[in-house]
Amino acid sequence: MQNLLSSILISKNLKITIYRTIILPVALYGRETCTLTLRAERSLRVFENVVLRKIFGPRRVEVAGVWRKLYKEELNGLSSSHNIFRVIKSRRTRWTGHAARLGERRGVYGVLVGKHEGKRPLGRPKCRWEDNIKMDFQEVGCGVMDWKELAQDRNRCGHLCML
Repeated sequence: MQNLLSSILISKNLKITIYRTIILPVALYGRETCTLTLRAERSLRVFENVVLRKIFGPRRVEVAGVWRKLYKEELNGLSSSHNIFRVIKSRRTRWTGHAARLGERRGVYGVLVGKHEGKRPLGRPKCRWEDNIKMDFQEVGCGVMDWKELAQDRNRCGHLCML
């Protein structure tokens, strides 16, 4: 895909469409169901910047007459697409709403809110999936409400999923 994204024969709009429809779903497959560590966030951020730099190419500095790569701020300004983390959070809240509406008798709901039984390992507790959901809903502005109650309202939860 590198040759396709760096080709001058294809317009930038088409390259962005290819990125959104082909590359992004493959890169984010299953990311809405797992917690993101700092290492995973950094690797996704690096991946997104590399792809956007391939799409937009280098910039020429007119004063010095040299080429340079685009900075992160310039990439965010050029690409009108959503940030990769906003896409993950949108998918996570959508999946959470679906899983919470399934009810307690289904296995997915048990995994969603269940507690691990047995002896806890030494050290700092891992960040749970439920903790990520609470942080996502706080960023949206619904931190006061219980996320389980919010997920039961399909219309309101669907509106929040469109970050």
